[in-house]
Amino acid sequence: MINEQELKKLLHEVSLGNLGVDDALKNLKDFEYKDLGFAKIDNHRTIRTGYPEVIFCQGKTPEQVAGIVKYMDSQEQNILATRASAEHYEKVKQLCPSAEYFEMARAIVVRKQNTEKTKTHIGILTAGTSDMPVAEEAAITAEIFGNEVRRYYDIGVAGIHRFYNNISEIRQAKVLVVVAGMEGALPSIVGGMVDKPVIAVPTSVGYGAALNGLAALLGMLTSCASGVSVVNIDNGFGAGYLAGMINKL
Repeated sequence: MINEQELKKLLHEVSLGNLGVDDALKNLKDFEYKDLGFAKIDNHRTIRTGYPEVIFCQGKTPEQVAGIVKYMDSQEQNILATRASAEHYEKVKQLCPSAEYFEMARAIVVRKQNTEKTKTHIGILTAGTSDMPVAEEAAITAEIFGNEVRRYYDIGVAGIHRFYNNISEIRQAKVLVVVAGMEGALPSIVGGMVDKPVIAVPTSVGYGAALNGLAALLGMLTSCASGVSVVNIDNGFGAGYLAGMINKL
């Protein structure tokens, strides 16, 4: 994989006559994407968006995930794999001993760079302890891309004093990710109390009429609080990624 800086260097070497055209073409062979047969790794992703491709493990075999990680591990970029099982991790660990597994977040991380943390930070809140796996997916995603994250868990509306006891610190965040299941009320409370963007994440936590997160999703979409946006059910990755982009603006 060749990033933008390396491409400029390569073209410079060609222009100086230090590198032949054939050798340059060899280096550019996998520039657009790398075809592994079962997956095509997008080598342009960092140039286009500022972040490398993230591996979504659900539905992939451990061997496929390990193969993708093995290729990406040859590049000097951090690797994030989401919705990963312990079986995925064990296979990856055999090929990449430096891989870490975050069980609650179901995420595999390979740190190739010591990314400098942002001076501003992201606040991640959950309504209940049961929402923590989705929140941790958001937190790990944001952290691997260089964001400082502060966590405020189990502060939902059933005991709203827990939220208000932390309100001064919560208001210091540049952007907030609010994760809730059941009726999904917490983002509306937060949105009415802060002057920062709120990314609401509905979870599939709840009894029958919660409809596997649909009730929380609809509640968040119809929130009367300004400044609240919503991602898909259980989409901690999407929330963490977006929060990181906002935090770095």
